[in-house]
Amino acid sequence: MILSVEHLTLGYEKIPVIEDLNFSLEEHDFLTVIGSNGSGKSTLVKGLLGLIHPISGSITYTIDRRFIGYMPQETTVDDHFPASVYEVVLSGTLNRLHFKPFYSREEKKLALDCLKRLQIDDIKDRSFADLSGGQRQKVLLARALSATSCLLVLDEPSNNLDYESRKEFYDLIKDLNMKEGITIILITHDLAVSGIMGNKVLSFDDHDIFFGSTQEFRKRRQQV
Repeated sequence: MILSVEHLTLGYEKIPVIEDLNFSLEEHDFLTVIGSNGSGKSTLVKGLLGLIHPISGSITYTIDRRFIGYMPQETTVDDHFPASVYEVVLSGTLNRLHFKPFYSREEKKLALDCLKRLQIDDIKDRSFADLSGGQRQKVLLARALSATSCLLVLDEPSNNLDYESRKEFYDLIKDLNMKEGITIILITHDLAVSGIMGNKVLSFDDHDIFFGSTQEFRKRRQQV
């Protein structure tokens, strides 16, 4: 088991947004978290990353939470201080530096390896600010990947992508899960059952929370 959530209540100023949530993930699982805007998905992400503390219940990892790869929903790009693609990806290795003042050869090699794994090493010297939306998402995925070898949390990663870019991006994360065994938590507001990926689903639907297999969730939706 890589993650266990037990009787978890999360919220702000002791006002619950999510109550009595229970689910667990094994290594190599792919969990899709779905729900409409305001259903609690962003609150869950903050809890999983340790940005907010539980009102009650627990979140338990068998890995060091510092080594979770996180891809945020939106990333602000400062055109006046552009970083290269390589520099953006390299920043994902900051969790490995500890007290070292500079990146070592190991971190630099890891960043280059992640660029190659996602087949974007040919744009490593370009400015991140000059990239298309699809290219930026690949770079941000490479940055998240450089932080971890076991767990990726992807928050609405396909926002603002066209159909082809979205398909290409989802093919990448499927391969990371199926071929490399990385556990994936994918947050999405896309409620189309046919498009759900992975083997497990956590659904926030009008405060009726479902957790189970993707197959079980599809059957449940067909019966409604």
